[in-house]
Amino acid sequence: MMKRVAGRDPFSRMGCVVRSGFFFLILVIVCVFVSGHSVSAQSRGPKNVQVALRAKWSGTPLLLEAGELLSKEWKGYFWDFIESWLHSVEEDSDFNTANDCLKKIASRGKSLLNEPLASIFEFSLTLRSASPRLVLYRQLAEESLSSFPLADDIGLNAVHEAVVGSKETMELKKSEAMVSGTDSRSYGNMCCWVDTGGSLFFYPKELLLWLQNPIDAREERFQQPEIFDFDHIHPDSTIGSPTAILYGALGTDCFKEFHLTLVEAARKGKIKYVVRSVMPSGCESKSGSCGAIGTGEPPNLGGYGVELALKNMEYKAMDDSTIKKGVTLEDPHTEDLSQEVRGFIFSKILERKPKLTSEVMAFRDYLLSSTISDTLEIWELKDLGHQTAQRIVHASDPLQAMQEINQNFPSVVSSLSRMNMNDSIKDEIIANQRMIPPGKSLMALNGALINIEDIDLYLLVDMVHQDLSLADQYTKLKIPPSSVRKFLSVLPPSELVAFRVDFRSSHVHYINNLEEDSMYKRWRSNLNEILMPVFPGQLRYIRKNLFHAVYVLDPASFCGLETIDTIISLFENNLPVRFGVILYSAKLVEKIEANDGELPVNYLKDNPGEDISSLIIRLFLYIKENHGTLTAFQFLSNVNKWRVESAAEDNLEMHHVEGAFVETTLPKAKSPPQDTLLRLEKEQTLSELSQQSSMFVFNMGLAKLECCLLMNGLVHEPNEEALLNAMNEELPKIQEQVYYGQINSHTDVLDKFLSESGVQRYNPKIISDGKLKPKFVSLSSLILEKESLFSELGYLHSPETMDDLKPVTHLLAVDITSRKGIKLLREGIHYLLGASKIARVGVLFNSNGDANLPSLFFAKVFEVTVSSYSHKKGVLNFLDRLCVFYEQEYILVSGVTESYQALIDKIFELADENMLPSKGYESARTGFCAEEIRSRLNKVTQFLYRHIGLDYGMNAVITNGKVIRLFDGSTFLSHDLQLLESLEFKQRIRHIAEIVEDIKWEDIDPDMLTSKFISDIVMAISSSIATRDRSSESARFDILNAEYSAVILQNEFSTIHIDAVIDPLSPSGQKLSALLRMLSKFVQPSMRVVLNPVSSLADLPLKNYYRYVLPTTDDFSSTDHTVHGPRAFFANMPLSKTLTMNLDVPEPWLVEPVVAIHDLDNILLENLADTRTLQAVFELEALVLTGHCSEKDHEPPRGLQLILGTKNSPHLVDTLVMANLGYWQMKVSPGVWYLQLAPGRSSELYLMKEDGEGGQETTLLKRLIINDMRGKLVHMEVIKKKGMEREKLLIPSDDDSNISGKKGNQNSWNSNILKWASGFIGGKDHSKKGEISSTEPGKGGRHGKTINIFSIASGHLYERFLKIMILSVLKNTRRPVKFWFIKNYLSPQFKDLIPHMAREYGFEYELVTYKWPSWLHKQKEKQRIIWAYKILFLDVIFPLALEKVIFVDADQIVRADMGELYDMYLRGLPLAYTPFCDNNKEMDGYRFWKQGFWKDHLRGKPYHISALYVVDLVKFRETAAGDQLRVVYETLSKDPNSLSNLDQDLPNYAQHMVPIFSLPQEWLWCESWCGNATKLRAKTIDLCNNPMTKEPKLQGAKRIVAEWPDLDLEARRFTAKILDENIEPKEQSAPPTQTQNINEASSLEDQESRAEL
Repeated sequence: MMKRVAGRDPFSRMGCVVRSGFFFLILVIVCVFVSGHSVSAQSRGPKNVQVALRAKWSGTPLLLEAGELLSKEWKGYFWDFIESWLHSVEEDSDFNTANDCLKKIASRGKSLLNEPLASIFEFSLTLRSASPRLVLYRQLAEESLSSFPLADDIGLNAVHEAVVGSKETMELKKSEAMVSGTDSRSYGNMCCWVDTGGSLFFYPKELLLWLQNPIDAREERFQQPEIFDFDHIHPDSTIGSPTAILYGALGTDCFKEFHLTLVEAARKGKIKYVVRSVMPSGCESKSGSCGAIGTGEPPNLGGYGVELALKNMEYKAMDDSTIKKGVTLEDPHTEDLSQEVRGFIFSKILERKPKLTSEVMAFRDYLLSSTISDTLEIWELKDLGHQTAQRIVHASDPLQAMQEINQNFPSVVSSLSRMNMNDSIKDEIIANQRMIPPGKSLMALNGALINIEDIDLYLLVDMVHQDLSLADQYTKLKIPPSSVRKFLSVLPPSELVAFRVDFRSSHVHYINNLEEDSMYKRWRSNLNEILMPVFPGQLRYIRKNLFHAVYVLDPASFCGLETIDTIISLFENNLPVRFGVILYSAKLVEKIEANDGELPVNYLKDNPGEDISSLIIRLFLYIKENHGTLTAFQFLSNVNKWRVESAAEDNLEMHHVEGAFVETTLPKAKSPPQDTLLRLEKEQTLSELSQQSSMFVFNMGLAKLECCLLMNGLVHEPNEEALLNAMNEELPKIQEQVYYGQINSHTDVLDKFLSESGVQRYNPKIISDGKLKPKFVSLSSLILEKESLFSELGYLHSPETMDDLKPVTHLLAVDITSRKGIKLLREGIHYLLGASKIARVGVLFNSNGDANLPSLFFAKVFEVTVSSYSHKKGVLNFLDRLCVFYEQEYILVSGVTESYQALIDKIFELADENMLPSKGYESARTGFCAEEIRSRLNKVTQFLYRHIGLDYGMNAVITNGKVIRLFDGSTFLSHDLQLLESLEFKQRIRHIAEIVEDIKWEDIDPDMLTSKFISDIVMAISSSIATRDRSSESARFDILNAEYSAVILQNEFSTIHIDAVIDPLSPSGQKLSALLRMLSKFVQPSMRVVLNPVSSLADLPLKNYYRYVLPTTDDFSSTDHTVHGPRAFFANMPLSKTLTMNLDVPEPWLVEPVVAIHDLDNILLENLADTRTLQAVFELEALVLTGHCSEKDHEPPRGLQLILGTKNSPHLVDTLVMANLGYWQMKVSPGVWYLQLAPGRSSELYLMKEDGEGGQETTLLKRLIINDMRGKLVHMEVIKKKGMEREKLLIPSDDDSNISGKKGNQNSWNSNILKWASGFIGGKDHSKKGEISSTEPGKGGRHGKTINIFSIASGHLYERFLKIMILSVLKNTRRPVKFWFIKNYLSPQFKDLIPHMAREYGFEYELVTYKWPSWLHKQKEKQRIIWAYKILFLDVIFPLALEKVIFVDADQIVRADMGELYDMYLRGLPLAYTPFCDNNKEMDGYRFWKQGFWKDHLRGKPYHISALYVVDLVKFRETAAGDQLRVVYETLSKDPNSLSNLDQDLPNYAQHMVPIFSLPQEWLWCESWCGNATKLRAKTIDLCNNPMTKEPKLQGAKRIVAEWPDLDLEARRFTAKILDENIEPKEQSAPPTQTQNINEASSLEDQESRAEL
């Protein structure tokens, strides 16, 4: 009950306490009221609205979900939970209800966890957030069963055929199952099976026979089953062993049998045991009393909002058909009488006077209906925000008060407006608004800002769970609570920091200098010119070296020579850039790398004539020294010219270089150039400089890129487009610093940038470009493990630094049997020899199982050295030389040797040389046990595989949790370790190390506080903090005053702290208040919520009721096994107000209504008659997979086509990439999906880049895991194939014939737009074809090219119009017609009816949908969203194969053959609209396009009506019209006064960029604008709204269009026949006056009017 506060009006204070003195007065009021209202109360009882949202997949067992949730906390808990459940004694009688089972399952799970993790676990269980993971397992189970024919000896072939059916049927069913996530079938009532990749075992006995065979005899012909990161691998499993995957459900007997068998086999090292939890259909009865709870019906979901908005529109647009009866669901809710209504608490009154129940309830209903307000006088609005804040902060439960106010605002606004205002609150709010804009909402979790627009329940619970989990681990590490919160408040490094390669040296050769060269002396030197606006693409010519384009290249390579020509061309064209080159020899760099990073001695003498690159560099240096830089660059250009002229495409030969040198120096030479050349070749002049230049490039790490561009140190590709893009990216940074005075005319821009963020070396594995996030693993939980690897791991240190704190820990995973592994180990040693003071190196030998005796002995010696002698001065030198010897004698030699005597001798020799005691090595030799070492190596390998994700034999570097895998061909040098150390310490580790050093340790033995212990703590915390997905942005919440206008909840023991600034009367406030209340209940965080309402309101801030749907334990039945799931419930809604329902769902959800008898667009509760509760059920149709596709240093590859599917069905969905941010989206369900480039031009030109640590590897498939409710955002990068760099993806249709002539039809892009494109973005339903039979009259006989017509309707009235439009189209053409409808807004009744209508009338139809992209400015009103769908997504909402479509408004009547319009030549333009006609002079005052802004903007072009238009989709996509319209929309839509008629204003405004073909006037007639003179010639009639008369649409339709009543009657008769209903006689022939009365009685206002003004 809400606390009563001062400041209310006298009437509302009556409800504070029901005293006997007041009670008589209340009874009098009730009696007076009842005497006049009892009759009406009976007919107008309170009405409610209930909404549920269910998943598309069938229910998943709660018991299995619990295991998945626990495994997120720690992988071992999954197995602990299984053992706990198997050993529990089940008593069925005790667990007869869903609620009992929930309690039992939750208690089993919570017993493994500490609070508040246990509370979050229980909440997640009721939320069903692990259900998608089980749906994913179903998909894998389907693939397991269908991946190969069953073995004959299992004897289930007959079952297989019976269950699966024919191959074709199975493929179809499988395709549908993939998209919807339907239930798994079982084979012959088998509920469990084991998949080994080669066999399926349905019986434990058969599995035992397989396990008894020796492992080497079990060489599988079949590939081992694929294991994923999410899989549960039993901790006793052995990595190299065969994989056995158990599919089944905990609780079934077969699961227990298989599990026990497989655990025993895993412990014996026979198998790698994996469990995938699946409950096949039909097995529910075999799963015990609680095993099947949650199965059956699709689960009802929580975590979304439902809005009932008060609809207040000018035009009457309500269907006058009577509301049909349908399924009435049970009314599950009772009203909460403890809620205050106008100051009365009715539960108290009824306790005192139960005999007056009916009268008291009637009085309550009257008060409820009289409080609804959607308007207030302007003076009542003035302090409404402040009054709301006052009501909230004075409440006993402020969060509950905030939720009740903003979720029922129309009912409480009048009482709020009458509150007396406290000036302290008002003054504080106004003071705070000097620092933050009024109405702005912000929220931070432990200091990290959360995006309020994107936050949803699932994401918030995940983020809180991550922090609680880390806090739990840190507490176990004995870290005090005060420090734990400090660690959780550490923010990740900013993604905006771009590291630049510091290339400053004498090896850079600049061709120009803008500040000094005479050719630029006419340019202006005023730096402020850079701030002046210019036309897009225009360059600013300022005499200042702002852009330094330095190219790193091998002058003998094809890329290098081409780049030189580009540089000279750009330089000659006066580009305002300082150009330079750094030259290197690729061959020399290879030799340097092979020589441990040192220059080979006498390299040039040993390799005469081989290295053309080094010769060119020397000749370049000679010419530059003697003839100037320009001549030197001309020499490089001449080299390329000689190569091209001799037709040597790629290979440069010596005579090309010699000829170019002679040609270049001849005009300026004093002696014959040939003599000079011979002398230079012979004497090796300038060879030292040439070698140093290559060495410089090697040290910078840039040689691996072959050629690259450094734009002020940032690495780019070396082409012209990349240069211009790099300049555009750099320009805003320079402008910002010029604006703030950080760069002035005296600043050396390059020095400034490189000093601030320069690094000495570039390695893409270390410096990511921000698109691909590096991989981090948490080491804190691993350190806490029993028998942790880290407890016995020794470290190497730089000399004499062993006792220092080492915040940076490099763990080297080394394969000691490979040369690459030993190379990495030696680089680690060299790195320490370079005297790193803040880092240590630990070595983990990742043996691939075939280590021989010398390798094992080497590992033993290394281990002894590190553990016993790491403090000795000579230890690093000893190990380095031991590695060299071991590599030469045991790795580089051919043949396998098991003798390691030579290694023993060398060890003693090196130990003596480096003054290491040989005693330890003697005991290592005598106590050497190969199997013991092999076992220890195996333990390490298992650890690296399971926790770090490394296959055995893989080399890697793990730096404080950051994993860098070294694939074949990639090297990692000591320079890279230095780079890694400096970047990681600067960005991630330093702040954590400072907090650790300040910790005041308690409950720890001081002797334990060694430098190793502290270094381990820093490693553990920095690694685990990095695994969180957090924003790097924060805000200074503490500067806002919080004495009077804030809600502060203190909890000094909580590790979660929430800071928030909320406008309680805003849509975001409605959602946040529910989320904050949920957190306060389950997590008990400390919280500081500053209220920030808009101070001066001109209109009501909220005109809706809102419910945020959260699960509770009450959703689980206390009487049977039913799980109801959460629902939104609106009690006592206004009866006479028209409401419209909207869902506020998480960004990745695509939902649609599936059960709704009433019109959800126009809810008028007084029409419900005897029904107490209006019910609606929505369905989560799909999750949306979204992504951004990029091509490095190029614009996004617009039009690139992607396909998505499963392993067995690779093409289930397809899409194309937009130019806008390279965005794309597709519909998916939970599962394992594979993304690839579509066959055809996309895959001919492009390859996808492999995910990973900055490598250049490419891939054909990208695997995507969808296993939660949050969809996925995918960043993918593509590169063009070699030789295709200059090819264009989209070829204009004008060029089609030329291409066909050259290459045949396969590349004819637009004339044959990928016929495979059957399903499209965001997915459509399968095309539904009406059955056309020529023998049935009225159905057959359609022939010719199909006419495609697109329309959109929302609400029952517009669906009624839509049916009439369909009939009018079909009755006027003999050609086939296909209708396209946007699925999002159609009612369930229409979707049920349309297949019958298609069959009856012989047309095709398809339902398409598209999720509004998160980056595109969103519309708030439903009607404006619908308008936007008409125009914004035309290029991506239809299949690629569709070439043309006509949009026809739902309320249009067609009188001509639409084939005529479909075939009309549009003169190559993408869009065709009809201009507004202007012969109805009465409307001149409303023609806004004839005056003011629109007149000036149109510049004589017509303003068109959007009720009918043609889209040439081929031209539309080709010209990027969709991208251009979205750009214009994004620019204009942020202004609330702009695009008031969105679907119409946008194309008209943009017609200078996206030209419109004007259709002949007769193609669209409407009475409002055209007048009756032209009506007879009209080919279509639109029911435009009349802004003068505001005539209702139904009334206008019957009056204006003669054939409309007949078409309407036909459509309604057909609907009634299908739905088995009767048309009431009065509806068939209502006279005009009666129709008018009906319309006026059910009047609603319709915003669509404005679209047609």
